[in-house]
Amino acid sequence: MSGSVMGLDGRLRCRWCIAAPEFLDYHDKEWGVPVVDDIRLFEKLCLESFQSGLSWRTILAKRESFRAAFAGFDFRKVALFDEADVTRLMADAGIVRHRGKIEAVINNARRACELVEAEGSLAAFVWRFEPVDDEARPQSRSTSPASEALSKELRRRGWKFVGPITVYAFMQAMGLVNDHAEDCVMRSEVDRARASLRRPS
Repeated sequence: MSGSVMGLDGRLRCRWCIAAPEFLDYHDKEWGVPVVDDIRLFEKLCLESFQSGLSWRTILAKRESFRAAFAGFDFRKVALFDEADVTRLMADAGIVRHRGKIEAVINNARRACELVEAEGSLAAFVWRFEPVDDEARPQSRSTSPASEALSKELRRRGWKFVGPITVYAFMQAMGLVNDHAEDCVMRSEVDRARASLRRPS
C-alpha cells in the first residue's frame, strides 16, 4: 500500500499506517528510524522471517510474546537453546509456532555470534550494505540490489529464512533506506536521523 494519506492531526503519512490502529505508533516511532543496536537488528531479522507468509499485524501483536520466548532476542542466549527449547516454543501460543522458523532463529543466533566474532558487530556488518545513490521511488519495490546482496551474504554464512524480500523489509524498518512516502511527515525526520547517524565500523 504505497502513497500517503491525511491523518486526523492534519499531517500526511504513508498510507499503509492506517491499515490497523497499532500501525500508526509503529510508523511514527520506529519504522525507518536508523538502528545500530545489535539486539534490535537481530530481533527485526527474526521477526521479519516469522512474518514470511503472514501479515506484519500478526507479528506486531505478538512481538512482546516473541521477546519473552526468545530471551529478548539476545542472540548469545538464543544460541544456547536446544531441542527442549524448541519443544517449549512449539507449545507457546503467544508466538507463531512454525518449527522451521523457530529452528532458524536458533541457527541464526549462532551465526550472529560467529559474525560478531569475525566482523566486530552485527551492526557494522549490516550497515556495509546501506545503498548509495539509490534513486528508486519510495515503496515501489519489494527487493533491491542491496537487499539481494545482503541476503546472499547472510545465506553464504549459514543464515536461514533471510531471502531478499525479508531482508528488504528489514532494511526499510531499520533505516538502511528511507522508504517513507515522499510527502509523509516522517520522511524528513528519518532523513535527519540518517544524516546525523554515526555509522558503525
